[in-house]
Amino acid sequence: MSWLSKIFKGSVNRVSKWHYNGNFHGGYSAQHTKSSEHDSDNEDIDRAIALSLLEEDRWKGKVIDTDHHLHEDEQLARALQESLNNEPPRQNVPVEDARPESTPATFKPPYIFPSSGVRVCARCKTPIGHGRFLSCMDSDWHPQCFRCFACNKPISEYEFAVHEDNRYHRSCYKELFHPKCDVCKNFIPTNKNGLIEYRAHPFWMQKYCPTHENDGTPKCCSCERMEPKDSKYITLDDGRKLCLECLNTAVMDTNECQPLYIDIQEFYEGLNMKVEQQIPLLLVERQALNEAMETEKIGHHLPETRGLCLSEEQIVRTILRRPIIGPGNKIIHMITGPCKLVRRCEVTAILILYGLPRLLTGSILAHEMMHAYLRLKGYRTLSPDVEEGICQVLAHMWLESEITSGSGSIIATTSESLSSSSSSSSPSTPASKKGAQTDFEKKLGEFFKHQIETDPSAAYGDGFRAGIRAVEQYGLGSTLDHMKRTGSFRN
Repeated sequence: MSWLSKIFKGSVNRVSKWHYNGNFHGGYSAQHTKSSEHDSDNEDIDRAIALSLLEEDRWKGKVIDTDHHLHEDEQLARALQESLNNEPPRQNVPVEDARPESTPATFKPPYIFPSSGVRVCARCKTPIGHGRFLSCMDSDWHPQCFRCFACNKPISEYEFAVHEDNRYHRSCYKELFHPKCDVCKNFIPTNKNGLIEYRAHPFWMQKYCPTHENDGTPKCCSCERMEPKDSKYITLDDGRKLCLECLNTAVMDTNECQPLYIDIQEFYEGLNMKVEQQIPLLLVERQALNEAMETEKIGHHLPETRGLCLSEEQIVRTILRRPIIGPGNKIIHMITGPCKLVRRCEVTAILILYGLPRLLTGSILAHEMMHAYLRLKGYRTLSPDVEEGICQVLAHMWLESEITSGSGSIIATTSESLSSSSSSSSPSTPASKKGAQTDFEKKLGEFFKHQIETDPSAAYGDGFRAGIRAVEQYGLGSTLDHMKRTGSFRN
């Protein structure tokens, strides 16, 4: 694609004349065709003179019909007189003032000059005839035939754009091909070097202006997409933002999460890794999660912790009833209550951050369940990269099984159900009731897998990649046996 300029600019226009059917016609063409057209005009004149001489030689020695000859002379005289009466062409006439004609002259003199001088419009395929013409893109055009491929209106500006051999107004080209910001919906501006510079999410490919990275534009805490100006994200009580699509399957309270917990337990049983102990599962706010992490003195979690496997006795505030959406798309009326954790085995509870979509909540739960399994089965000397790596492998495997089965949540948290007022006696909606997944839910599952696969951290990212290689090569059971004996992955 490229920009072409100065098509109709007066400073570069010239008048080219050619002899056609006894009349002189003026036409305007771009300067870049000057030399070739000048040569073509000279060749036409030379051919005309040569044909005249040949015709004259053929008539020598022949009997000529005087009356017929006089009649032809009269026709030639009339043609010359008409050509003298014609007004000479004017230079630098704006294209919108031109009066194009698409039909050639009907008068024919006795000696017809070569047809190579006739210009044919590249669009309508008819001779140019009287009037002005455009010469560009290696073709000649009636001005009204030189049209934009997008809007089909004539191009009369001094500049136009070409993309894949199609012509466009600059404005039409910009509308079609200049990237727009998916956040502010404006054309992405050029930088100081005149280049279009933008950012794009590596998975969703959401394009946005670089300034949105630092101007406070909200980002969904689940899918990481930035909030477009024509949409309004939900604000959770801890300040996190949640897009409406992620909200549709978000798990909001502890009771809502229990069916999903059963799904994860069945998944582990299918891998011959049944957890016999009954481990409490609690959905909590971010503050409660951070306080529990400080009590546990865990130091190798991600920058934003979204799940914990606890081993100590403590009191944790859990979410008892799902909130609703209040004014300004903010979560209100959340009810929490204390829960005392008692140590009956090596694991006292699993905590999960509330307000995340079902698939993300499930992958976090599968990860924390693996922590519980390792502690309950006596895996005591694992390094962070091995322990976190194998937990990420199980989270990845669960996501893969959910995406492959195509099951999802048909009864889930929606903006409508959150907006409706709820009484304390209304039951919680089971967020993990199985149904067909939506296209977005499948895409979201792929995104969570992508996050695990491309994690740059040493413990979670490198640990996962080493763990998944071992599992793919030797199987999950053999890998776990090797981990228990050596504390490392089998190479």
